[in-house]
Amino acid sequence: MEFTATFLKKLEQETISVVAVCKELNNDNLFIQKINEGVKSNASKGLLFKSEHFFLSDCISIYRKLSEKETKKSQFTLAYYYDVLRNNHFAAAANLSEFDKLTVSPNFKNFLEKVKVENTISDSNLSSFTKILQENQNPKLVKVVQHFYNFLQFSFDTSFEKNEIVKQFFQSNSDKEQLPADDSLEKVLEELNELIGLDNIKKDVSELINLLEIQKKRTSEGLKNTEITLHTVFSGPPGTGKTSVARLLSRIFKHLGFLSKGQLIETDREGLIAGFVGQTALKVDKVVDESLGGVLFIDEAYALTQNSFGSDYGAEAVNTLIKRMEDHREDLALVVAGYTEPMKIFVESNPGLRSRFNRFFEFNHFSPSELLQIFESIATKSDFVITDDAKEKLNDTFELLYDKKDESFGNARVVRNLFEKCVQNQANRIIKIKKLSKKTLKTLTMEDIPEPLQTVQEISSTKDKLD
Repeated sequence: MEFTATFLKKLEQETISVVAVCKELNNDNLFIQKINEGVKSNASKGLLFKSEHFFLSDCISIYRKLSEKETKKSQFTLAYYYDVLRNNHFAAAANLSEFDKLTVSPNFKNFLEKVKVENTISDSNLSSFTKILQENQNPKLVKVVQHFYNFLQFSFDTSFEKNEIVKQFFQSNSDKEQLPADDSLEKVLEELNELIGLDNIKKDVSELINLLEIQKKRTSEGLKNTEITLHTVFSGPPGTGKTSVARLLSRIFKHLGFLSKGQLIETDREGLIAGFVGQTALKVDKVVDESLGGVLFIDEAYALTQNSFGSDYGAEAVNTLIKRMEDHREDLALVVAGYTEPMKIFVESNPGLRSRFNRFFEFNHFSPSELLQIFESIATKSDFVITDDAKEKLNDTFELLYDKKDESFGNARVVRNLFEKCVQNQANRIIKIKKLSKKTLKTLTMEDIPEPLQTVQEISSTKDKLD
């Protein structure tokens, strides 16, 4: 093959996407701890590996299984990803004309083999990512598999739709798409009512269920029905339960007989947009095919029509989505989510979207008392108890955060991060105690809670860096 600037740019994009999703997984401490349990004893050396290292290890496993398909391109791609993890970025500084010579040199081949040997850190023959994510019903499973698949497809320059090795490695998603045998509408509604806050959303869902049940009764009596669209817009700030509610909706639609499977497939702009003309429609079709019978949830959907990348691939994605929504309106529900104003602009940007979305759920910020309830819920599920004075300090924190919030305030995500900070503070406080009781190990005290103003300042500082 000939190494071109276009190839290098696409490789950079695929690598950035992989690293980004790995960073998202790294924020889940429980996932990181769980996935490290499968590390080979001779590889760990007391280290805690991050998601990007497991991605590399899984890639190496696939490369070995597909060794007969290896090319200069696939070898270079693996070396490039490894080099990015070391922050070297050798390809950025090198001359394109040098890459052909580099990939056939003995030094490069020896280097690549060393990378494969030293970075195979998992004992499992199956993907560490998909195995652990699937066991824990992690909502990022589909997104991870999608990025992994895209990276491999680009690397080997071929589709793996019918490749049994790859399908086995990814543990085909068909199993996870089946609802549990004991699932029921009553169980889903119980889970919905157990969600903290969201009173207006619970009312919206209840009214939607009433409408769908009456439609079924009218149909059974031979009466005509107006066509009801299941496609819905979720608007509001992050961390307010949009994905959780979408997952419940998919099960509700299944139990009421309006969808055949009830699975939820989660994606975003990166999961739908490709870097070449014609490729975007193929990516959209693939995601829609996975979603048939269930709900396709597109987070930050407004990004599809924000043409900040100097291309109209977003328009291609939207037009493909509209066609598929029409073709499969009997067995597909599309839920698009994002900030309120951008979502209004998104829906109004295309007549096809405007005519297919007439149901809007508005998610509001959690109140201070609800934020405290979320913190207590996380603590309880993690085997922690909170002293009364610690709760008072937390309440002060959440009231201050609520007063200072803007639309980008992360709500439950902020609570999760604060909880992890408190757990770290508790560990620092009790580590020197020689005889630790069970009560001490599970108790969060006022001393473990950061000062309210400090928490607000840290969140503000993080937001400024992201902006």
